[in-house]
Amino acid sequence: MSPELIGLIGIIALFVLMFLKVPIGFSMMIVGAVGYAVIISPTAAAAKLGTDLFNNTHNYGLTVIPMFTLMGMILGHTGLGSDLFKGFNAWLGFIRGGLAIATIATCAAFAAVSGSVIATTATIANVAVPEMRKKHYHDTLNAGCVASGSTLGILIPPSSVLIIYGLLTEESIGQLLIGGVVPGLITAGLLALTAYIVVRIKPEMAPETYKAPMKEKLQSIKLIWPVPVIFLISMGGIYLGYFTPTEGGAIGAFVALIVSIIGKRFSWKGFGDALLGTVRIVAMLMILLIGGVVFGNFLSVTKIPQWLGTYFIELPPFVLMLAIFTCYFIAGFFMDAMAILIIFTGLFYPLIIQAGYSGIWYGVVTILMLLIGFLTPPVGIVAIVTSGITKIKLETVFKGVIPFWIALVLSTFLMIIFPDIVTFLPNLMAK
Repeated sequence: MSPELIGLIGIIALFVLMFLKVPIGFSMMIVGAVGYAVIISPTAAAAKLGTDLFNNTHNYGLTVIPMFTLMGMILGHTGLGSDLFKGFNAWLGFIRGGLAIATIATCAAFAAVSGSVIATTATIANVAVPEMRKKHYHDTLNAGCVASGSTLGILIPPSSVLIIYGLLTEESIGQLLIGGVVPGLITAGLLALTAYIVVRIKPEMAPETYKAPMKEKLQSIKLIWPVPVIFLISMGGIYLGYFTPTEGGAIGAFVALIVSIIGKRFSWKGFGDALLGTVRIVAMLMILLIGGVVFGNFLSVTKIPQWLGTYFIELPPFVLMLAIFTCYFIAGFFMDAMAILIIFTGLFYPLIIQAGYSGIWYGVVTILMLLIGFLTPPVGIVAIVTSGITKIKLETVFKGVIPFWIALVLSTFLMIIFPDIVTFLPNLMAK
């Protein structure tokens, strides 16, 4: 059999293993190792597997993941989500649909210090939905705001998924994180605008407003200040070249700990839970990363990426990206987002570089395409988590995310048409 045919069989086998509920990381390791053994040799596959396991867990760049994860976990145990929601509601509650907009703003702000979709969903859903129900907001809008806003957790830095992409492609992690800032803000703005438009079209979705007195607005600043301070210290230090990404994460985690102590939110139990949560998340991401590297090595020897290049490289830029977007879109219906990231990065990243595009730009666009998959039925994991936490029917959640799903698609195409939105800040870093 040709390497290309073996590669195709391997991809099908991977889907079968995932369908059988084998963890994604282990599925990729199994298929990658066996496929490499068939194409090259069992001895080479065993040696390659051993070196991959060592080299990719002995990489200094990996230390950025536990640092930023710990920062988010510490803040998640301090009640930051509730504080942020109260603060944004004080300033935005007077607008029709203000609670919905405040929910998305809270998701964006929490994402800036957590880097996790699931952590953002779990935190904000428990805080925002009960308050929105008190104001008689419709559950369709409630679920749509929480689910769509939570997806920002992997776009606005620090993003663990952007870091994984950087490690898989050897792109600069610092530039990737900075590259997600402006697209993240634009996407958050589009989601907020979508919530406002939905409420203007259907006022019954958000019948009540809340005008906070100026005293409450000023007091709310005390609730919000940790986020911009921590973000500016960690991300600002990386942008200005004072810190490496790992140092930025470590300093961010330290400042988060100090903030929790100053705010009298620190407890040894919460700190222990944060450490344990960090270990669990990092272990899961490490398995995914190792599996992705092993599977990527298999794809490289199958020559499938090169084969794709011969057919796609001559396409006009917009048509090429539309074709890749279509592949992500279809995969979002039945595949986990992390599996899509790792498999499709191995397939399409060499093609993107061969075509002369920026790997930083493609990384951010990839994340945006994953956000769409997070909300796409039937796998839409964020929609499912939102339903489980809020007890809102899953079909209601999927109905609620439709307008926000459209906003995410629009944001993705904005970044494809105007790539400088992504690259101008990283380019300034490079100078």
